Amino acid sequence: MTTMTDTSNAARFREFKMPDVGEGLTEAEILKWYVQPGDTVTDGQVVCEVETAKAAVELPIPFDGVVHELRFPEGTTVDVGQVIIAVDVAPGSGDAAPAPVAAPVAEPEPSEPEAPKGRQPVLVGYGVSESSTKRRARKGAAAAVPAAAAAIQGEMNGHGAVVPESRPLAKPPVRKLAKDLGIDLATVVPTGEGGIITREDVHAAATPVPAQAPAPVAAAVAAETEAPAPAVVAPAGARETRIPVKGVRKAIAQAMVGSAFTAPHVTEFVTVDVTRTMKLVAELKEDKDMAGVRVNPLLIIAKALLVAIKRNPEVNAAWDEANQEIVQKHYVNLGIAAATPRGLIVPNIKDAHEQTLPQLAASLGELVSTAREGKTSPAAMAGGTVTITNVGVFGVDTGTPILNPGESAILAVGAIKLQPWVHKGKVKPRQVTTLALSFDHRLVDGELGSKVLADVAAILEQPKRLITWA
Repeated sequence: MTTMTDTSNAARFREFKMPDVGEGLTEAEILKWYVQPGDTVTDGQVVCEVETAKAAVELPIPFDGVVHELRFPEGTTVDVGQVIIAVDVAPGSGDAAPAPVAAPVAEPEPSEPEAPKGRQPVLVGYGVSESSTKRRARKGAAAAVPAAAAAIQGEMNGHGAVVPESRPLAKPPVRKLAKDLGIDLATVVPTGEGGIITREDVHAAATPVPAQAPAPVAAAVAAETEAPAPAVVAPAGARETRIPVKGVRKAIAQAMVGSAFTAPHVTEFVTVDVTRTMKLVAELKEDKDMAGVRVNPLLIIAKALLVAIKRNPEVNAAWDEANQEIVQKHYVNLGIAAATPRGLIVPNIKDAHEQTLPQLAASLGELVSTAREGKTSPAAMAGGTVTITNVGVFGVDTGTPILNPGESAILAVGAIKLQPWVHKGKVKPRQVTTLALSFDHRLVDGELGSKVLADVAAILEQPKRLITWA
């Protein structure tokens, strides 16, 4: 690491610190550097991608100059406020040479230079502009960067920085996947639009066998996400593989343990004939008022839960341990649990109770596409009141979901399957699913939980109740 002692150097070099991540988060892992010492950067240019406990975000730098030093290698978890990059804002005025990537340091630098004026980038809500990286001739090879453990995290960030034409075209998540699998992107044949290398291209290069068609998915009920990331490839003969727990996975573990051992969970189940709901879905797909939005069973299930909450508002509450109070919520921020390669995320639709069916469909579509692209912000995952989780997409009949911390209830939806069912006195093939409602027994007693679950089931069995009960 270069130490700047003279006054001219101190004024010449500016440092960019890990910005405030918000939402109570205090650290982030550096996933990918987009620049190296000697590269020219401009105000607003993305210089790295970091992962917080809730999302992957690209960081733009707030001033112009030439990269002098990267303080941390990829794979390092950095506290908010620590300097991550030093930039020469007056190149050519001295003889200082670009420094190699430094080893991780435990604490922030004791001296703090003058804070950059103008925009201060934060991890949420900070717009980025296109980057245009220009490289100077290197004066020496960069020091080898210590690699993180070979944990393959399928990154979903779909707004990568612009890269020079001399490099293979690929988004940052795809580049990280290729790095984890040991694939040189220059050897991968791109199939994406405009010659962009996709995740599938990387997997195809890693597995030189004809790719098999994906297995049919069970009846679509919940948010669609990308295919899970491949399992970590263990060295031949290895009996164990250790994977560092950090980022989203670490946050999930802590939140679920806290929820499971804080809120007394109760789960109730009901199996219901949803044939009429499936018919309604088919009809709505042809309805001109629903043109341009995605219609699927999740839409009707979400609306059914919102109506059930309207009929039983006491279920929409939170437990305030500090003040020993039950906080009744007069709004519904409806969470949709989405399993992603990075882990479970639960973005929510703000004030879902006020939305019409077409509006709810549009909100669900936006939520799903944003999650698939890895653009879900921490703010979108905060403030939920109740959640829907789908286990049916994996062909599972039902489950006993753990409450999202701070929420009162979570509805699990199983696979919709054609089953023999007694209908009008005769056994007929009908579309059937199983619902499971987990709730916090401090807030919701058995009677209230049963009423909510029964109302959801009744609506899915007779969707016309959406009109009579709404």
